[in-house]
Amino acid sequence: MVLILAALIVAAAVAWGALQIAAEMKSKREDASRARVLEVLTVFAPAASATAEDPRAVLVWEPLARTARALFPGEFDQLDRAAGTPFPFGRERIEAAHAQWTADWLAWEGAHDAEFKEKAAAVEAELAASNASPSARARYESIEREKLDRYQRRYQEYVRVAKMLQSLAAEARVPSA
Repeated sequence: MVLILAALIVAAAVAWGALQIAAEMKSKREDASRARVLEVLTVFAPAASATAEDPRAVLVWEPLARTARALFPGEFDQLDRAAGTPFPFGRERIEAAHAQWTADWLAWEGAHDAEFKEKAAAVEAELAASNASPSARARYESIEREKLDRYQRRYQEYVRVAKMLQSLAAEARVPSA
């Protein structure tokens, strides 16, 4: 009887020890998981400010986030749940970047038009005063070419970035329910 009681005590001690080891191992796994989530969060924290300053930054950060999401799906799932939206970019954030890009374009377009109207007006006054001298006419034509060239370059960039942002928004993850 004593032998059985001793065996039960030893078995209980071994079981208790095994439970303590298992709990410690689980705690270490959870700590490691939280550390990985924090590392992912830290890596992508600059994306928020970068994209707020320049919507084109989404074109750099989003593909990196997609690759990281494929490598660390569990960590991104935790971040998605915590944020209530796909981390770091969901469709709404990409669409907001596109809207900001368009607003920036419209502001640039207005400033560009005003700048060149002012330049043209000065040369037009000179043209009128000098009876359309060849040098004044050449300056006026140069201003018009510069205006068109700058507009075309900027518009080409606007369209390229806008299309890429639209494409990313169409492919973006939607928030999980």
